Amino acid sequence: MSKKKIIFLTGTRADFGKLKSLIQILQNHHQIEPYIFVTGMHMLQQYGYTLIEVEKSGFKNISTFKNYTHETSMDLTLAKTIEGFSAYVKKINPDLIVVHGDRAEAMAGAIVGSLNNILVAHIEGGELSGTIDELIRHSISKLSHIHFVANKEAKERLLQMGELEASIKIIGSPDVDIMFSNQLPSLKEVKKYYEIPFENYAIAMLHPVTTEIKYMKQYAENFAEALINSEKKYVVIYPNNDLGSSTIFSAYENFSGNKNFRVFPSIRFEYFLTLLKNADFIIGNSSAGIREAPYYGIPTINIGTRQENRSFHSHIVNTGYGVNEILKAINTNPVKETVAKKFGNGSSAVKFMESLKSKELWSMNHQKQFKDFNA
Repeated sequence: MSKKKIIFLTGTRADFGKLKSLIQILQNHHQIEPYIFVTGMHMLQQYGYTLIEVEKSGFKNISTFKNYTHETSMDLTLAKTIEGFSAYVKKINPDLIVVHGDRAEAMAGAIVGSLNNILVAHIEGGELSGTIDELIRHSISKLSHIHFVANKEAKERLLQMGELEASIKIIGSPDVDIMFSNQLPSLKEVKKYYEIPFENYAIAMLHPVTTEIKYMKQYAENFAEALINSEKKYVVIYPNNDLGSSTIFSAYENFSGNKNFRVFPSIRFEYFLTLLKNADFIIGNSSAGIREAPYYGIPTINIGTRQENRSFHSHIVNTGYGVNEILKAINTNPVKETVAKKFGNGSSAVKFMESLKSKELWSMNHQKQFKDFNA
């Protein structure tokens, strides 16, 4: 096999955590040259300028592009990313483009690849969630030629969408590789680095629900009020930059001067995992409460609709947006418990590499085929 060029596109701290182990296993590989296109939230000071995290990983061939327009202009952000990524792709001339999840940046990568006759691989397609993410994720799947999915359920959904079985590879969720690796820092080290004085704490992460934007101001204010009234200690992490994030920032101003709160624009992925592993619980509507927390046996208080189609573990307490509802959920003191591993066992990178060694993958038909359900 001739040496292949693979571009990984990352737009957020979250998707970089998913892609990281896959990039790591390709570093210094004699037949594959990985490239990393960094854009989106990574380039924003307001969100911690997490390009630094990518650079600290020691990866080669890192390129950056500022695609931000405004939180209300997701379509323009998509267009700008397509323009910047298209120029980069023409410069690198890759054999494969790898995107993750359900963000506009991933959509841009899939569009550029498919329209330039380049193979596109989608990580963690076939998932269910809510809001605009659902539309974007499934659209990316239809624009992709290869699917690296987390489990059998995701594979079945892609088959329902007409994707060919040969194009779907079950590798688990790649962040699990790092969750149970020896790369995680100690809790003492993390607390010192981020100046977190709490003995016991919970993690709070609330993201905008774009399809409920007219209610987000009230949702965010209720969330902040409930956390304050609970009188527990919290490590709060900024939301993503979707429409409505400004209302969450405004609500978080109520934490100013309160010693029960430490608020951060972003936390390095390995450091976040250590904090999560040792937390009393995680509260909000982040996928971390549905995906990562169960693997550590950490209880989740899932608020609202953003993750409603994903929240199936018994240790997850689902609640509405009301202050009293949230407080009631917090005061239930959910118990830590281990759950079945539905997203792999930490071998995603190895399975990913095995797929890349396959001649069949590289000879995949660039012309998408549709498998009829009854055919």
